[in-house]
Amino acid sequence: MAPDPLRTEASAAPVATGEGDFVTIRGVRLQLSELVNRKLFEPEARKKLRDELLAAKPFPHLVVEGIFHPDLLKLVCEEFEQHSGLAWQDVKTRYESFRRSVMGGRLGPASQLYFDVVNSGWFVEWVSSITGAPYLLSDPHLYGGGLHESRTGAAFAIHRDFNRHRATGLQNEMVLITYLNKDWQPEWHAALELWDKNKKACVKRVEPEFGRSIFMLHGPASFHGHPTPSKAPEGRPRRSIAAYYYSSPEAGKPSQDKMLTNFMTRFGADRFVAIARVMTPPIVWTALKKVTGR
Repeated sequence: MAPDPLRTEASAAPVATGEGDFVTIRGVRLQLSELVNRKLFEPEARKKLRDELLAAKPFPHLVVEGIFHPDLLKLVCEEFEQHSGLAWQDVKTRYESFRRSVMGGRLGPASQLYFDVVNSGWFVEWVSSITGAPYLLSDPHLYGGGLHESRTGAAFAIHRDFNRHRATGLQNEMVLITYLNKDWQPEWHAALELWDKNKKACVKRVEPEFGRSIFMLHGPASFHGHPTPSKAPEGRPRRSIAAYYYSSPEAGKPSQDKMLTNFMTRFGADRFVAIARVMTPPIVWTALKKVTGR
């Protein structure tokens, strides 16, 4: 029987104690094969999600409920409180006000497990299949991603995300955001707003409700944000976790190298022997082989 990709990849994550097909985090036992909703990975579901994404307005995006097991997300939410103060980066400008986990910083075990899943090969293949973006590349350093938190009064102006990864130069293809806010009320504002390409009107609002995820494909018209300041009660911050996916600018271009793999063992000697054989009379070559045993 072929190995279960969900089980194989998740069990390799060195972030929690393991017992066979389970990991245990702060007393909560998570079955590895149930970290994601397996029904969403079936061919019919992939096609349905793909069709929804292509039909979405004002730019390609996809809202999906319940991709991840709620117990995993509850544990992730707990880790916002436990995250060290030194591991947060406060971002406050005239356009935005929020805090995010430091890029490449140490995360709690549940948060790390979440990112191990969304950065794994089998999950990225699923993302490619529903978005149509071939050979996506994940980013374990979580540039621009990680844990995000906006407190009461915070806002994020309508914007379009960065085009390229600052360190690698890879092209930004999309972001995956999962929300962690139970019983979020519309009157608290801070819904994610998707605007038209002329930045004149909001076309769609996505409430940041617990367990809801959104894929937003990056492009010239992918304007979004939550410009109305949050009016949530004190102690009810708006929380989410985000991961970006990339592609290489060189993807699909023919390689200039005729030989992609170079073998150096005896290469020079073998070439010399081949030349010598061509230039040596057969009777002499046969005699040399008998003498050398080669």
